[in-house]
Amino acid sequence: MIALAIMSFFTDSSEIDRYIGGVFRDAGDHPQSGPKFRAANIVLRVIYTDPDYELTIALRDDFEVISGPTDLKPDITMTMPADVADRFWRGDYNLTVGLAKGQVKAKGQIGKLLRLIPLTKPLFGMYRAKIADKDRGVA
Repeated sequence: MIALAIMSFFTDSSEIDRYIGGVFRDAGDHPQSGPKFRAANIVLRVIYTDPDYELTIALRDDFEVISGPTDLKPDITMTMPADVADRFWRGDYNLTVGLAKGQVKAKGQIGKLLRLIPLTKPLFGMYRAKIADKDRGVA
């Protein structure tokens, strides 16, 4: 039997930061979602695997996205494969179902997390625009 290696969409952690981190950085200024994200007043940490990467987003008045480890204490910590995050930001993955099935793990204030998920929908187009060159193989 031959085992096939499945390649991750992201070649390394810098691509996760560029695309997913980028959409989070832009989210703070988004006309629809930005004010609601800032009003959430929580710190979200997302730990990605395949490749490994950590992103912390301070969803509060001083909106901030921190790449890599930080001493900032999260209210919610999520863990997921980077490819799942890519599918989510494209609008092709239901995060609530992923949490229920255990494909995405979350610890902390899950109720607040569930209220944030709908705020991401207006950002899907921004994400797809960011990854368009990579999708065409020119990034």
